[in-house]
Amino acid sequence: MGPLEGVKIVELAGIGPSPMAAMLLADLGATVLRIERTVPAALGIERPLKYNVLLRNRKTIAIDLKSTEGKDFVLRLIQEADALIEGFRPGVTERLGLGPEACFARNPRLVYGRMTGWGQNGPLSQVAGHDLNYIGLTGVLDATGRAGAPPTPPLNLVGDFGGGALYLALGVLAGIIEARRSGIGQVVDAAIVDGAASLATSLFGLHAAGLWSGSRGNNLLDSGAYFYEVYECADGKWISVAAIEKKFHDRLLELIGVDHEEIGLQNDPSGWPRAKAVLSARFKTRTQQEWCDLLSQEDVCVAPVLSLDEAALHAHIREREVLIDVDGVMQPAPAPRFSRTVPDRPSPPKAAGAESVAEALCGWLSPSELQAWGQTPYGV
Repeated sequence: MGPLEGVKIVELAGIGPSPMAAMLLADLGATVLRIERTVPAALGIERPLKYNVLLRNRKTIAIDLKSTEGKDFVLRLIQEADALIEGFRPGVTERLGLGPEACFARNPRLVYGRMTGWGQNGPLSQVAGHDLNYIGLTGVLDATGRAGAPPTPPLNLVGDFGGGALYLALGVLAGIIEARRSGIGQVVDAAIVDGAASLATSLFGLHAAGLWSGSRGNNLLDSGAYFYEVYECADGKWISVAAIEKKFHDRLLELIGVDHEEIGLQNDPSGWPRAKAVLSARFKTRTQQEWCDLLSQEDVCVAPVLSLDEAALHAHIREREVLIDVDGVMQPAPAPRFSRTVPDRPSPPKAAGAESVAEALCGWLSPSELQAWGQTPYGV
């Protein structure tokens, strides 16, 4: 089930953004077949397979991509695919004989999704890097953090997963839609530097207009403004305040018992440090729960800052099943949601060889081909 039911994707195993892009597509109903190496590469942060939830919702087979038989086997699968996803450095799949030219010769309508940090061209295209390096180059990292503090790594959400996986998934889907109209595939060059910069489009516009300074932690959304900030409560827990609009701002001050004269003009940055000190002192007079009891149902744009464990227990998260248990592992549910083509509940990650050849390749090869390949497991 899911809106992408019937879409078939070959994923050449990688780490980080490419498997997340594959997961997003599989979550929404696409049939994704992950091609793992015969000696699997390191997963980055080592952990048992069941906890590597980016690998959920698809079957995995092990292929020796350096062998002629393995390469031919993958090319046969590509004949049945709508798209391929790979996350190697530029030129690696070409050297394996699985580059775009070889794949298009087998399947002219294939969408060839390429995930890299720096992109397929440019002076850094062959240089190693990680999420933090990519967002550092775009200006996004420099803009993230508090005044007087170093740039703050925003986990790997802005680079790997926001600028990488989401843009690769979007590009692959756009390519599939176009290929179904034209009958011709194409390469999708998804680079984290491109995606991270794209995520910051609004920021670049504000900066160009002179409305966003280059001084970190002194702007509207980077902890500069007292009305877009996190405050410590009496119990040491935190609460988030995002009362940007005047009506939300004024109602917040009314409910927490702070006079406008103590704050000054909301949009006067020169008064923000003083106003922040006032709100900081006020929020320390009650516990996080007490503030939630007072404010959570009001239009003041306030919410508690919860830990990962606490988030799973919150009433709103529980009712919407934002987080779900899959094989004993709490993890996010597929998103977004659909009224009619509702995606199935995710299946846990599976190792290559966890299923028979016929099970893993059902829908990809004919019965006679399945029988032939079954004589040598996974074509290795």
